[in-house]
Amino acid sequence: MKVLVINGSPHLHGCTDRALREVENTLHENGVETERVDVGNIAVRGCVGCNFCSEHGHCVFNDLVNETASKFAEAAGLLVGSPVYYAGANGQLLAFLDRLFYSTSGAFDKAMKVGAAVVSSRRAGSTSAFDEINKYFGISAMPVVSSTYWNEVHGFTAQDVESDLEGLQTMRNLGKNMAFMMKAIEAAAQGKGLPSQERGTFTNFLA
Repeated sequence: MKVLVINGSPHLHGCTDRALREVENTLHENGVETERVDVGNIAVRGCVGCNFCSEHGHCVFNDLVNETASKFAEAAGLLVGSPVYYAGANGQLLAFLDRLFYSTSGAFDKAMKVGAAVVSSRRAGSTSAFDEINKYFGISAMPVVSSTYWNEVHGFTAQDVESDLEGLQTMRNLGKNMAFMMKAIEAAAQGKGLPSQERGTFTNFLA
């Protein structure tokens, strides 16, 4: 059982990394493997709506998005971390997630993979970034993992985050809850099975 971890920060050893490492350590303690992909320091262009992916099963831009897609397909969970720079998630991360989710919509089923968002901010803007990331899970039938507070840490440096004891506690509880949910879903799949998802209806208002 594996969780794919997406770090949306360009600072590989910054606040977001510190928060993610706390979750990763807890997942490891609970028998869950992790694999990290760093996005924030790589140029990623946004989706252009060409629909190449609907015919070919992968994005027209052959970059980190396509490299990550197969890892996402194999993972039981997705953990996404982002810094907050301007009251929202990192723009490169959102461009990456737009293309990752859209280009794989017909390639594999994301239903019942669990999703968790982690955000870090110096002071504010964290909840809006948190909402932005959670929307990717909500549209994909992915159960969203919660904790004992919003999944956030605060600080200007990774050393500051060490002093955010409640934030680190939140990360550990997030890791425990994520491991539990994945194991529970796996057990259900092996037992009575997972809920079926209706597909095919697409509402539009064209004449």
